Amino acid sequence: MKHEFSREHRQYLAKKKRNLALVWALRLGILALFIGLWESITALGLVDPFLMSSPSRICKTIASLYRDGSLFYHIGVTLLETLIGFAIAVVLGCVIALALWWSETLKKVLEPYIVVLNALPKIALGPLIIIWFGTGSEAIVFMTVLVGIIVATLHMLSAFLATDNNKVLLLRSMGASKFQILFKLVIPSSLPSFISMLKVNVGMAWIGSIMGEYIVSRAGLGYLIVYGGQVFKLDLVMSATCILCILAAGMYFLVVLLEKLIVKDAKS
Repeated sequence: MKHEFSREHRQYLAKKKRNLALVWALRLGILALFIGLWESITALGLVDPFLMSSPSRICKTIASLYRDGSLFYHIGVTLLETLIGFAIAVVLGCVIALALWWSETLKKVLEPYIVVLNALPKIALGPLIIIWFGTGSEAIVFMTVLVGIIVATLHMLSAFLATDNNKVLLLRSMGASKFQILFKLVIPSSLPSFISMLKVNVGMAWIGSIMGEYIVSRAGLGYLIVYGGQVFKLDLVMSATCILCILAAGMYFLVVLLEKLIVKDAKS
């Protein structure tokens, strides 16, 4: 069935599209300006390109990595570690948050420990992680989980506890069980917070995986950054950093796409 929109609604939609186009134009313009200034100040010798690299040198370095066949290998290693750690942290964080919401006693017992673990600098556990998991990808995935799981737990627990208490009391007065309250009210009302938690944990997952690769790695983008710093190949360091930015942005926009799909389903 074809929808007929009023003239005012069509004007609103057209204005919204123009605003979106303007936002994207400004975003791309700022990026182009930044790249242009960066290239110019290094080309003019205002800044030593050895210390700061340049967009053209980064492109040449990435092309070199592609030609020797190592580019996608290192990207694949870091991406796989990040995605696995991200998924485990999100799932376990939600499960722990549900358990704490379900049992008030358990929440009171464990909440102080969770807060302390959240404040603990995870890098301090690096030597222990190497002893426990060795020098393979398992240690890096564990570090990624360690960085993200507490954030996911605290974020989702706050969302569960923020459920409208009047609605909870209404369901209880109608004879609903705690299980029914959870699935009919608490979880649906927490979906916006769940999406927000995913957005936060995207960054935490990349921080965790690169932190793990700093401690122990034989491949990956973090390894390239560490190796490049050790041998003073700053073009390699900047190239790996730029690739990380692109991958993190792509992962973030996938979460944004998921948010749009959930909102669309909620409205339909």
